[in-house]
Formats: sequence, C-alpha cells, structure tokens
Amino acid sequence: MPYRAPLPDYTFLFDNIVDFQALSQTEKFAEADKDLVTAILGEAGRMCEEVLEPARRNGDLTPAVLENGVVRTSPGFAAAYEQIKEGGWVSTSADPEFGGMGLPMTVTTVVNEMMSAANLSLQLNPLMTQGQIEALENHASDEVKAMFLPKLVSGEWSGTMNLTEPQAGSDVGALRSKAEPNGDGTYSVSGQKIFISWGDNDFTENVCHLVLARLPDGVEGTKGISLFLVPRNLPDENGNPGVANSLKVVSLEHKMGLHGSPTAVMEYDGAKGWLVGEEHDGMRAMFTMMNNARLGVGVQGIGIAEGAYQHALAYALDRKQGRTPVEGGTGTIVDHADVRRMLATMKADLFAARAIALSCAVAIDMGHATGDKAWKSRAAFLTPIAKAFGTDTGIAVAETGVQVHGGMGFIEETGAAQFCRDVRVTAIYEGTNGIQAMDLVGRKLMDKGEAANLILDEIEEHAETARGTMPELAEPVWQATETLREGVEWMLEQGDMNERFAGAVPFLRAFARVLGGHFHLKAAMAEGGDGPRTRLARFYVNRLLPEHAGLLAHATEGASDLYALSIDDLSA
Repeated sequence: MPYRAPLPDYTFLFDNIVDFQALSQTEKFAEADKDLVTAILGEAGRMCEEVLEPARRNGDLTPAVLENGVVRTSPGFAAAYEQIKEGGWVSTSADPEFGGMGLPMTVTTVVNEMMSAANLSLQLNPLMTQGQIEALENHASDEVKAMFLPKLVSGEWSGTMNLTEPQAGSDVGALRSKAEPNGDGTYSVSGQKIFISWGDNDFTENVCHLVLARLPDGVEGTKGISLFLVPRNLPDENGNPGVANSLKVVSLEHKMGLHGSPTAVMEYDGAKGWLVGEEHDGMRAMFTMMNNARLGVGVQGIGIAEGAYQHALAYALDRKQGRTPVEGGTGTIVDHADVRRMLATMKADLFAARAIALSCAVAIDMGHATGDKAWKSRAAFLTPIAKAFGTDTGIAVAETGVQVHGGMGFIEETGAAQFCRDVRVTAIYEGTNGIQAMDLVGRKLMDKGEAANLILDEIEEHAETARGTMPELAEPVWQATETLREGVEWMLEQGDMNERFAGAVPFLRAFARVLGGHFHLKAAMAEGGDGPRTRLARFYVNRLLPEHAGLLAHATEGASDLYALSIDDLSA
C-alpha cells in the first residue's frame, strides 16, 4: 500500500491537543496561521506520497556505494532530493535572513515525520542539515554564517555532525581529533570519525561537516572540546565550491537497515575549518544541534510507525485466512481478535507518541517566541521522552507489523521487514534511549521536579474537568498521574544517582504512558465522548495505561538487585 500522509490527524492534534493556535498569537509566529500551515503541510504530504515514497525500496535494495572515493546514492534519491530542495523543505524553520521560511519547529516536525514515513534513509539527509543550520544560527560568527548558511538553507549544500570516534562513542570527551590554528582565523583539523550519516553524496554541490576536535591547549574531557565547520570543498571568492579539502570518506558501513543512507568513516588530514562558537565550548554549540535532533529522531520513529501501520492495516484488510469469528465481518484477518488487538495497539501508541512529540515541539517554539523559562523547561523535560518513546514506538509498531503479515512479513518482497530494519537504529543514535532516560531522571530533575510536577498538575486538572462527562476514562488517568507523582518523588529522594539510573528506562516509559493517557482523554473529550477517537482512547486507557504501575514498580526498586548479580552470575 502506498503511503498516505495523515493530514487529518495533524489538524486534529493542532486544534484540540497541543494548542498550536497559541503559536500564531505570538509576534514571532504571527504569520503561521491555520490556512498557511494547512496549505504547507498539504504540499509537503503530496511530495512525500508522490516523490519520496516511490524511491524508498530502491534505497533498501540498491544501497549507496563508495566508488573511487565518490559516494553513489541509490537510484531515484537524487531526483527526490531535488524536489526536497526546490520545495524548501530543508529549511522550513530556518531564519528568513538566510532564505528560510521562519516557520515554527512544530511545522518542521510534522514535515519531518511525513518524510520519515515515506523514505527514512533520504529524510536523514535534510534532518542533519537542519541541525547544522540551527547550530550555526546560534553560535557561528557573522563571517561563517554569511559563507555557509545561504547554501545550507537553500539545500544546495548539505550538513553532517561528526562526534563519534572508534574509542569515543557516548563518551565524547575521549575523542582524539586535533585542531591547530592556521594563523589566519582558520584551523587545520585532523582525525578519524565514524558513524557519520550522509558523510557524502552525489546530489549536493558541497557537504559541510561539523567536527568536534581538541585544540592544543584544550583540557581532557568535554570541557576541552571545540567545534569546527569543515567543508568537503573550500568556498571560492564567489562562495561556490572550490578546491577539495583534505578529507575523505574512507569506507561506508554495511548496516542492518537504512541502506540508502551512506554511513561513513571520515578521515581529516589537516583539513581547513572554521571555529563555531568559542574555543573549548564545542559541546554547548553541538548540543544546540543535538537537542532538536533528538526530537527529530523521535519523529523518525513515529514516521516509521505510521508507514508500518498503514502497510499492516492494508494487508490485514486484504488477507483471507481462517473462518471469520465476526458475523457480517470483512472475511479477512482483521476480523480475528488478536489481529484487531495488534492493530489497535499500533494505532493507540502511534497517537500517543505523535501527541507527545508535537507537545514538545510546541513547547520549544513557545520558549523561542516568548523567552519564558517555564516553556523552555517543559521543552527540555519532554525532549528525552519524545525521543525515546517515539523511537520505541516505531520499533514496536514495525515489529508488530511483521507479525500482522504472518509468514509473509518475513518475506522481503512484502516490504514489512524494511520498516523494522530501518527504524532500529533510531533508539541508538542521537543518544541511546538509555541515555535519554538517564538524562530525564538526572539533569531534567535538577529543578527538584518543578517541570515534571507542572506537567502532572496539568494532567490532573484536565482529568478533574473530564470526570463530569467521562469518569470511566478520567479516573484511571487521574490515579495513574498520582502514582507517577510518587515515582517522581522517589527519584528526587535518591542521593545516589545510580539508584535513579537503575530504573530510568521504565520511569521514562511510565511517564510516556501517563502522557499518552492524558492526550487520549483530551481527544475523547474534544470528540464529544462518542466516535473513533473515544473508542481508541478507551482501548488505550483500559489496556495500555495500566502498564504504568508495573513500570513504576520497576523504576523504584533501586540498583541493589542489579549489582547483587555478579559477573560470574551473568556468565553462568
């Protein structure tokens, strides 16, 4: 089944769940009214359906390859990227000063989700460029901005981020790449980087790499790291790609999925680069790119979930197998209770994950538009939840999609397996989901739980309002929120951070479960308590929300039993 952009769902969420209207009431986003946003998303959806999705299988079956030092991309990718570039879809949120649309991140988030559903391998290219644009807008000098931003914003050039080294993965401070001042305001960067998504391609005029490296006087650890912009080709006096820089793609990784996205090993040998931000302050500048990229990766998971769900539903509505247990049913496997259970779970979690991500995006935008600390704290708190739950949902929905297909899901020609293989890495890159959870119970609770409790207050207040008309849904949501509040208090009482870390992953998922219950309840209320969204909300609240109790029991158990298992016990 070809992908169809779920535009009505976005409209419903904007109007009833995440208060998108508040953005258009700010001075910064006053022009982003409903008519404009609806038109933009409609055009983006058409491009995803008609241009990106038809090239998706090409990326899987004919991966990118390295030939004589040049990366050759999958058939159809260059033409599809041209449509992304011409439509301005790289830079929907970029500063209009450099050619961007200046739209809210919330709009970009929806566009990125649709692109991910249609063709995740290709979507990863503009996602990296978007992050680089944001880092340069916030930290680069005027000279660097003028030299690079117009080309990146236009999509003529693409961007990457270079953090990981063979000995320095999540521990970025262990990197060995070096940078030496050239005496003219530029630097010579040397070192090797691995896992570089879209390290090169054959359809943009230039590729610009953001590279973390250490200056000669940089101390050990993350505090001694600086950030440099190192282009594949050095801009000439007219700002066009000139001579080749001293860098190369050494090899491309052979991967489980995302075959259409070249993942490169990069070698820098005295390559010329420009400092971004202050010396030894590279991590702060890079985190500007990484934080929104984490939301972007969560949305990649949601996009794959949408694509996998549509694929599985179409198969279930077509496949006839066994006697139907439903009088007057379709005669296909969708009549069977277990298949119906799988599809309902997929759809319910997809809605919950999408609502969390868009709520996070709105908070990011409101923080930028108003400068309000409360919005910024809310955005920071929701980001690891959006990333981890979005990608976990993508993985679970894609895996369930294979199960819905039965034996044919294991056969490559159906395409169900590609969703599984492509989405799996999203729980790993841009900070593993375990790191997201540790961030949530660590750094994000350094405010003594203020941001968390404000969100819980909001959920309980809405549940109180809903008790009068929908008590059967409102009461479980209210009770779950109280249980979650106790979990937050337990985390805050732990002086030993490892006690928190031991239950961080189930704690994050419990928080997502309760948020999902809240958003489903809002959807049912907005619908008037009768309709498909209400029936889906009832399924979620009755069958999925109760998981929060077991998750919080796990989350508050502490670390002692984990370490009671010795290495010998684990090896026995």
